[in-house]
Amino acid sequence: LNMYRRFESDEVPGAKVLARIGDVEQEVIADEEGFFEVVLRPTQPLPSDQLRHEIALELREPQHPPNEPVKATGYVFVPPASAQFGVISDIDDTVLQTDATNLLRMARSVFLSNARTRLPFKGVAALYRALSQGPNTADAGPNPLFYVSSSPWNLHDLLVEFFALNGIPRGPIFLRDWGISKDELLPTQHRGHKLAAIRAVLDRYPALPFILIGDSGQEDPEIYREIVQLYPGRIHAIYIRNVSRDPARGDAIRKLAEEVVADGSTLILADDTLAVAQDAAASGWIAPETIGMIEAETAADAKPAGPIERLLGEEEETAAAPTVVIADRTPEQTQDAVEQGAIEAALQSGDQSDDTPPTVIVEGDPKA
Repeated sequence: LNMYRRFESDEVPGAKVLARIGDVEQEVIADEEGFFEVVLRPTQPLPSDQLRHEIALELREPQHPPNEPVKATGYVFVPPASAQFGVISDIDDTVLQTDATNLLRMARSVFLSNARTRLPFKGVAALYRALSQGPNTADAGPNPLFYVSSSPWNLHDLLVEFFALNGIPRGPIFLRDWGISKDELLPTQHRGHKLAAIRAVLDRYPALPFILIGDSGQEDPEIYREIVQLYPGRIHAIYIRNVSRDPARGDAIRKLAEEVVADGSTLILADDTLAVAQDAAASGWIAPETIGMIEAETAADAKPAGPIERLLGEEEETAAAPTVVIADRTPEQTQDAVEQGAIEAALQSGDQSDDTPPTVIVEGDPKA
């Protein structure tokens, strides 16, 4: 019933909304779908010790019966000047288990589950908290996290609740409108939306480098490859949750790896959160002492499935995957190895009896 109410929304086109932060306010008019955008420039600096700041919102027109004001609170996230990097993460099959590559399973996950029954990937919450905290240097502030998904805005409150229940750091969530248009009945093409959202974040914070996190199941490798091309030197690392050995995705991943090597960055393909955490610690993105916490939470998240998990088909146990490092003495030699099929060969290594892919590390600037 709650899910039906989320999708059976009544838009208020042309609504007038007043937004206020401190002594600055702006009145804006919503578009035909009821969406609006606010740009506020505070006259006084915002507190530098927090990422999240409240914005007061009030519906001015149309009047809501019985003419009582309709008010809400919005939030803006402002990275502190001491932030060392930002993180941009996909949600579906990266943070949240949705089976986005399987339309039937994804529909079941979207329409028949809620924030309490949905499952995060093991250890993700601890990893993201460690990335937000950074390496714990004395002069570093919290690092901001941004979440990008092709899911509809109707699921925003569910995702916010899911993050809170699972201890996942808060951050802006970029979703999209699923309204029917003359161009498409349902939004099957999501590459443009995600690319535009990521570019908006990078353009908003031009001095901040970023770590990108996604999965191999849809178009994240293609999108991230384009980002590396458009923003050379801005991407510290790309972590891809490799959800399948499917050779059809090998070409996209290889092309991404070529761009990463050329840019001197690092690409990690992993089904295991701990492998990502270990590379992040070795690279100086997280504090080494957080590895134990991430390992403990990963183990706790892998506890035996309960009746709900069994009903949703999430009770499978998978064997530990091997790790393959592709890093030659020079970036040029690593590039040659990638072009000659090292990625494809690595993805097919290990135990072929299940679909658990290996962890593959591609280093554009090999660590000493």
